[in-house]
Amino acid sequence: MADQSKKWQDNAPGKFFVDDQCIDCDACRTEAPDNFTRNDDHGYSFVYKQPASKEEEEKCQAALEACPVEAIGKSG
Repeated sequence: MADQSKKWQDNAPGKFFVDDQCIDCDACRTEAPDNFTRNDDHGYSFVYKQPASKEEEEKCQAALEACPVEAIGKSG
């Protein structure tokens, strides 16, 4: 389960986040490419844009569920 106290500082403020368990597998970027991106310097994903529509919210939820190491969390 993702831990808010260990989330990457790169994450955009809001309900979805990625923490330091990320293994850079590309699952979240595949499921929700409009919301997740990669930190190329350090090799992990983060939320660069919080969902702005129901469709994006559903894709972010799918990314959370697809994460093999449970590095994506949702607050609230």
